[in-house]
Amino acid sequence: MLMTRFVAAFAVAVALALPARAEVKIQEVVSPGGITAWLVQEPSIPFMALEVRFRGGASLDAPGKRGAINLMTGLLEEGAGDLDAREFARELEGLAATFGYDVGDDALSVSGRFLTENRDEAVELLRTSIIEPRFDQSALERVREQVLTGLRSDMKDPAEIARAAFDKMAFGDHPYATDYKGTLESVAALTRDDIISAHSAVFAKDRLYVGAVGDITPEELGPLLDTLLGALPDTGAPQPGPADITISGGNTVVDFDTPQSVAIFGQVGIEQDDPDFFAARVLNQVLGAGGFESRLMTEVREKRGLTYGVYSFLVPRDHAATLQGQVASANDRVAEAVAVIRDEWARAASEGVTQAELDAAKTYVTGAYPLRFDGNAPIARIMVGMQMLGLPIDYIATRNEKVEAVTLEDVKRVAAELLDPEALHFVVVGRPDGLESTPAN
Repeated sequence: MLMTRFVAAFAVAVALALPARAEVKIQEVVSPGGITAWLVQEPSIPFMALEVRFRGGASLDAPGKRGAINLMTGLLEEGAGDLDAREFARELEGLAATFGYDVGDDALSVSGRFLTENRDEAVELLRTSIIEPRFDQSALERVREQVLTGLRSDMKDPAEIARAAFDKMAFGDHPYATDYKGTLESVAALTRDDIISAHSAVFAKDRLYVGAVGDITPEELGPLLDTLLGALPDTGAPQPGPADITISGGNTVVDFDTPQSVAIFGQVGIEQDDPDFFAARVLNQVLGAGGFESRLMTEVREKRGLTYGVYSFLVPRDHAATLQGQVASANDRVAEAVAVIRDEWARAASEGVTQAELDAAKTYVTGAYPLRFDGNAPIARIMVGMQMLGLPIDYIATRNEKVEAVTLEDVKRVAAELLDPEALHFVVVGRPDGLESTPAN
């Protein structure tokens, strides 16, 4: 019965989220203990979502311990406090709550969704997973094997091989250059002490961001934050510095026995706090992010039939910004696909975009934005992301105005400054005909 009520409440919350979020009203809340959070209060449904994020994520792995923070994250729901893994899962199910734990290169995220009637109990259970994880050896071995299985699978996946090779080429000795999940060797060697150290590196107040959405008042949220996070240490491991982006023009071919080559391509990108970021966002929509309407899809797929899909995307990480893309094509056609992509990169750099393309891109970028606010949990995640980027609390209301302000001249200037076909590097995994590794320019 309790689970049924949760599912029903959650479904209603999602159904009502979009019209209710036409004007998202965010409040800043500071707990008695000094923890800051952003809150969207929505009392119409007895349900709330909480997003807690710690800057640094897997980039804080200690030297020689790559994969420790990823493995540690996988253990957070495998028992905490007095509860072993099975007891923790049973308690969570009994509360009709859901918790999520995720990690990447720049952040570790903890999320919770729960009904108002179970809020105190759910928060206490979530607290134990953050503050008092058990890291039982049996759970460690079980989750380690899951990670190792995933790594073995990645070693057979051309797209994962291409991604790993591109990152190694692009980011030098920065943590971004290696897979945050680690290697077979590094993960196999991790000990329980390594996992405890990884936990201490990430979980600290000096890198903490919180978003809450739902049936809770500011007066209730403050004490909740202190209960959940007040016992965290003040500081964790130091953040890594900026990555020295080492991308230069050329091709890297990685031999792999497959009938279809996969290519990751990219160059230096643009930071999200750059004044020209919105012009770059619109430019990329025209170039490769616009699906079947993009130039790359038109030229590579529609006109020449070289691929099922080709895309480009801005990747503004905390410590490095790149502009990347991906394409897959038959071994005997991938060289032509690479050549066409280079040509389109050069054409956009020299010509910019047309007024019609600009108008269509702006319509899409502004129209798609409200669709992100499709429930309490997505809104909580968006608010945390805003905080991490240092965006103002009214950003949601003003974001589309910034997109609309982009002019044709802005895009032409940014295209000329940003797009560099001579520095575009392709990492191709497969056995491509007529394409070989070339020296860096």
